[in-house]
Amino acid sequence: MPMNAPDWPWAIPWWTTMVAINAVALLIAVFLFARPMTAVEAGDTRYVRFMRVMGLAFVAIAFYRSIFVSSYLEQLAWFDTAWNSSLLIRSLAIVAELSFAGLIAKTLLRVNHDVPELVEDRGKVRTFLQTKAPIILFASIATAQVFATTATITKVQLLFALEETCWGIAFLSIIPMLFFSLRTLWATRKTPRGHELRQLRRAIVILTVFAVGYAFFEIGFNLPVVNWPEAITQLQAAHPAPAFRFDPAAVADAFQVVHQTRSLSDWGGLPFVVWHTGYFSICVWIVLFLMTGPRRLRATSPAEPAPAVDGRLESPTR
Repeated sequence: MPMNAPDWPWAIPWWTTMVAINAVALLIAVFLFARPMTAVEAGDTRYVRFMRVMGLAFVAIAFYRSIFVSSYLEQLAWFDTAWNSSLLIRSLAIVAELSFAGLIAKTLLRVNHDVPELVEDRGKVRTFLQTKAPIILFASIATAQVFATTATITKVQLLFALEETCWGIAFLSIIPMLFFSLRTLWATRKTPRGHELRQLRRAIVILTVFAVGYAFFEIGFNLPVVNWPEAITQLQAAHPAPAFRFDPAAVADAFQVVHQTRSLSDWGGLPFVVWHTGYFSICVWIVLFLMTGPRRLRATSPAEPAPAVDGRLESPTR
């Protein structure tokens, strides 16, 4: 049902821009997904195929969500239609965000696979941080999906705060690994091996910038200023707004009820615009890069021994 609030002056130009960005991204994703694997080594096809599937899922859902803008707690919608349902879009977000986490985790695990000295003889703490961080990231983001979906139904803001906390933990957990990996990869950049590792080096640089920036955003602003204060205020209120929902009808309402509005104040002001713009541009571009399957691109045939490094021959299967 439409809410009685005026559009903000640049609502439609902003929305149109976001849809256009994601439409172009979807075309690129389809091209990357359909590209022949003739240049991919036989041992890498499964990995590259996984990255393409996860990437296409994320970008396709991002395109849908850029059209049907939604805010879960108040069930705000850009259009007065069931296609803009909060719970429908939250369900799609589960697939997209697990795909996003899967892409990052698989890339980090691939770094360990292609640069084995990162995990060999590094001590228990360093090895744990290097090998378990991708798993912690994925598990944290998977847990966040449970909190967010439950919060969409029950309207308990505490669950949204826990969701955002999980996202913060996810990216904090990989920062040590990213720095360890970046230091090693950067040292090889002017060597033949460094040329082979260029895709992984670029991926680590991109993920390091994103993880550090996102962690600062969560710890410095989103959690202490927005999510936890709002959650505590709702818990302390005699009559929470929106009211808590624990009845069976809450699921149906979360699917069926939409409140159409294009008022900036309804959507939460500039912070929502900044978040939405970043999510549906920066994250989409990162995914497009990860869809290429960052890995070591060997200059030699898989049947030949790799070039010597520090006087040793490397195994072609490493």
